[in-house]
Amino acid sequence: MTRRRALVTGASGYVGSQLARRLVSEGWDVHVLVRPGSDLAPLADVRAALTVHVFDGATAALVERVREAAPDAVFHLAAAFLAQHRPEDVATLVQANLLFSTQLLEAMAANDVRLLVNTGTAWQHFGNRDYDPVNLYAATKQAFEAILAYYVNAHGLAAATLLLFDTYGPRDPRPKLVKALWNAARDGIRLSMTSGEQLLDMVYIDDVLDAFLAAEQALRGAGSVQLRYGVSSGAPLDLKALVAAFEAATGLCVDVGWGERPGRPRDVTTPWTGFVPPPGWQARVGLEEGLRRSGEADGLLRPRDGT
Repeated sequence: MTRRRALVTGASGYVGSQLARRLVSEGWDVHVLVRPGSDLAPLADVRAALTVHVFDGATAALVERVREAAPDAVFHLAAAFLAQHRPEDVATLVQANLLFSTQLLEAMAANDVRLLVNTGTAWQHFGNRDYDPVNLYAATKQAFEAILAYYVNAHGLAAATLLLFDTYGPRDPRPKLVKALWNAARDGIRLSMTSGEQLLDMVYIDDVLDAFLAAEQALRGAGSVQLRYGVSSGAPLDLKALVAAFEAATGLCVDVGWGERPGRPRDVTTPWTGFVPPPGWQARVGLEEGLRRSGEADGLLRPRDGT
């Protein structure tokens, strides 16, 4: 049988690199689309198995890159993320999350590539509302879904958007909370935090990758359709509970200064529940298990007996 071919954007990022690696391991012919000068170090162990296409920003060039890749499915993970933006960040967010994403759709339509798995964020639903973006990043993600509707209806695309909650796992270079906890526990430093009331919904990377593959499977053979799925652990918890779970999973202590930092505007304290998961998918790795797996893989914890 002919191998399925994937085109992955955002493959130099954490989730994108993990997805590219997973697709390779499952026998896909994997093509990645990157900007000039992108750091491909996260893909070093599978680099020989990848076909890399460089995109210089021009729509006509992207049409040609998609023609060369000729994918059966596009996994779109490239994005610019900022929890809080400044005026000088507006152009970056709009260019990465709207302009480039729309160019990608145009290139797909021009080459009759129909299947797209897109990446959104649960932050599009502040206060558990149908639409209320936490920040400008989330607003650009929602705006792209509106543009996507045109390409679905006018060009027959079959698209699914995965709205991700918090993601974590081994070899994660992002300066996120879990990394800060490891650093504080390892170095014995005090970690200043907010009052600890904001909610987090932590989904282990293997479960996240399963969700991308489940969404792609759901689109195979589908007609023109635009679907949305939430990728949730099913067990959101507040920051204080997360720190307690970290300590229980690792056996380490973290010196936390609760209330020493102000909260961000529009911190999430009400979980978003108005979603359906990808067909046949559910999170399987609990938080404590995922933290242990991450610590062992990164050499931060001694492997358990028998492993």
